[in-house]
Amino acid sequence: MRYDTILVLDFGGQYCHLIGRRVREQGVYSEIVPHDISVEDVKLLNEKFNVKGLILSGGPSSVFDANAPKIDARILDLGLPILGLCYGHQLIAHLTGGRVGPAEVREYGVAYATIEKSLGVLKGLSKREKVWMSHSDVVFSLPPEFEILAHTENCPVAAFMHKEKPIYGLQWHPEVIHTENGIQMIRNFLFEVCGCKANWRMENVIDRMIEEVKAEVGEGKAIIALSGGIDSSVATAIAAKAIGQRLTAVFVDHGFMREGEPEFVKEVFQAFKINLVVVDAKERFLRKLKGVFDPEMKRKLVGEEFIRVFEEEAEKASAEYLIQGTIYPDRIESGFSKFSDKIKSHHNVAGIPTRIKFKKIVEPLRDLYKDEVRKIAKLLGLPEEIVFRQPFPGPGLAVRVIGEVTEEKLEIVRKADKIVREEIERSRLKEGLWQYFAVLTDTKTTGIKGDARAYGYVVAVRIVESREAMTASFERIPYDILERISTRITNEIGR
Repeated sequence: MRYDTILVLDFGGQYCHLIGRRVREQGVYSEIVPHDISVEDVKLLNEKFNVKGLILSGGPSSVFDANAPKIDARILDLGLPILGLCYGHQLIAHLTGGRVGPAEVREYGVAYATIEKSLGVLKGLSKREKVWMSHSDVVFSLPPEFEILAHTENCPVAAFMHKEKPIYGLQWHPEVIHTENGIQMIRNFLFEVCGCKANWRMENVIDRMIEEVKAEVGEGKAIIALSGGIDSSVATAIAAKAIGQRLTAVFVDHGFMREGEPEFVKEVFQAFKINLVVVDAKERFLRKLKGVFDPEMKRKLVGEEFIRVFEEEAEKASAEYLIQGTIYPDRIESGFSKFSDKIKSHHNVAGIPTRIKFKKIVEPLRDLYKDEVRKIAKLLGLPEEIVFRQPFPGPGLAVRVIGEVTEEKLEIVRKADKIVREEIERSRLKEGLWQYFAVLTDTKTTGIKGDARAYGYVVAVRIVESREAMTASFERIPYDILERISTRITNEIGR
């Protein structure tokens, strides 16, 4: 079956795959393609998929940069509906003779758009819409064949459409949840402009991933980096279905886990019908980070040491392939795209050393977001304690200790983290939260305990909500809960 498909042209924007995910949420298949895809390649893809339209993503470049990413100009004459977002919006205007330039006032965050004409992608919207902006350039004017659909206080052309062709541009990001009616805008493009049918389902992804792992590994053996988190757990389940007993799951206890976590992971996965290897590497990792204060260096050292452990275990298992639970936010935040910025270096993308002994690294979840992975976990029948497990970074508590990592600091942050989790979960707030944890700062302060002077580290608490792990907002936690957390940390930790 040829699914109705939207091609998302990747200009290196942080939200590129989020656009694709929003499309898939509506039951329409999306494929992320390079920004400079040729007309011929679009036609070739149309033999595999039923290509119904194109979306040009945002990106960190300016259309005036010397090496600014461009599109094959013939794309605009294909007759396919096109929607440009942020950089894509500016690029369409620039290529067709509009005037683009630096904004007098840059817009980052929430803005309010005045809708002049509720047409096309803006059909059914109100006169005033809450939208999410992130740009420094703006479109000031358009050629005669276009018309303005919306503006904001600082952006004269915030939305436009071609008068004859199905070409649209939005300066804002409808794909992020902060744009109040963003989903309606995307649905308008899919179903009103492109005429798509919702004929794609998440179950199709599972079959595709299983077949992909089979094809990548062939008749070989593989190990999988199992942390017990949702991503590596789903990757393990997928790989097990694909290659069965030729898979060895390796859980590395590096000593930076949360309270009770190693025991939990062992208990859950020993019940699975897989080859499970538990490696006690606590002393090894702690030695590796001795005297290291720079957070970037810590992340890279932990990532490299992980790979070395996996190489050793792979040799024992005669495995040539490494399977990882890398998801899309890991890759986009690691600067994997030519035009995207590197945000985090501790992911299992940026943290991988240049030289590795594996024939190949296989990443079946690489195009999925966290909530999509959770949906797949449910479809696969994984336990709820895995499905709804709080996200936890690969380097663990090592990146939640500011400064040098020591056994004393790890003990403090582990206990503090447990207190934060217990109080949040006791209050039943966890269902609406993304992450809640403690960070041990490298700052000490003086206080009074039992009429005596106390001198100890300051603990910071981070509690945020997020839907897709790409944008996050702080959560307004009731003060009585924060007070309990503070009191318990003060009373239960340290002398």
